[in-house]
Amino acid sequence: MSQPKNPTAAIIVIGDEILSGRTKDKNIGWLAEKLRAQGIQLVEARVIADNRQVIIDTVKTLSAAYDLVFTSGGIGPTHDDITTEAVAAAFDVPVIRHPEAERRLVAHYENTDLEFNAARQKMADIPATATLIDNPLSAAPGFILGNVHVLPGVPAILQAMFEGVCSSLPGGVVMTRITVQCGTGEGNIATILATVQSRYEGVSIGSYPWFKPGQFGTAVVVSGLDQTATASAAKEVESEVRLFGADAQIVEAGGTPLS
Repeated sequence: MSQPKNPTAAIIVIGDEILSGRTKDKNIGWLAEKLRAQGIQLVEARVIADNRQVIIDTVKTLSAAYDLVFTSGGIGPTHDDITTEAVAAAFDVPVIRHPEAERRLVAHYENTDLEFNAARQKMADIPATATLIDNPLSAAPGFILGNVHVLPGVPAILQAMFEGVCSSLPGGVVMTRITVQCGTGEGNIATILATVQSRYEGVSIGSYPWFKPGQFGTAVVVSGLDQTATASAAKEVESEVRLFGADAQIVEAGGTPLS
C-alpha cells in the first residue's frame, strides 16, 4: 500500500539582525505549526543574511526542491530591505511600481500623520508578475511569485498576512502524532524504537529525554500520515518498553493517559 504524500515546504528567514542575535526569530515555529495543521510538511528552514546573491541562490534552490517556500523579512522601506528585488531576480522578473500596491499604501498613509515619502513608496515595488498578499495591519503587501510567498519579518504582521492566504494553499493529510511516555532513558530503548520503526512504512519515531528532580524518562513521539499504522506502532512501543521492564504509557497531547 502506497503511503500518502503531503505538499512540502521550506522557510527562509532573512535578516542580519536574526543572525547577530539582536532579534530572536518568532516566525519559524509559528509557521511550522500552521503548516502542520494544514497537512503541509515543513522539510527545511534556513536563516540567511541580507545579501542579494545569498537570497537569490537560496530562493532558487528551495523553490526547486519544495512545493512551497515562505520567506520572512527584508520587505520594508529601508536600504537593507532587499528581499523583493532578490526574489524577483531569482525568477528573472523585473520589479515595477505596482499600481494596486501603491494605491493601498497611499490610502493607508492618508489616514496617518506619516508622510508617504520615497522610502515608504519603495514598499509598492513588486515583481511584475507577482500576486499581492494583503496586509490588513499596515497595508504594505507581500507577494507570491511562483511558489514563493514573500512575507514581512514582524511576527504580528506576518501572522495576519499568512492567515489571509492559508485557505488557498494546497492541503494534505494532517500528520498523526502519538506520545508514549517511558520511565527509562532513551539509550535503554533505542534498539526497541529502531526495530518498531522498521516494521511500519511511513512512520517515524523520535525520542526526547526529560529530567525532573529525582526522575528521568523519555517521551517517544510516533508520527505518520497513516493514522492506523501510527497508532499500531505507538501501541507496539508501549508494549515492548513494558516487556523490557520499564513503565510506558500512551498519552494525549496534554499528558492525559489514553485508556
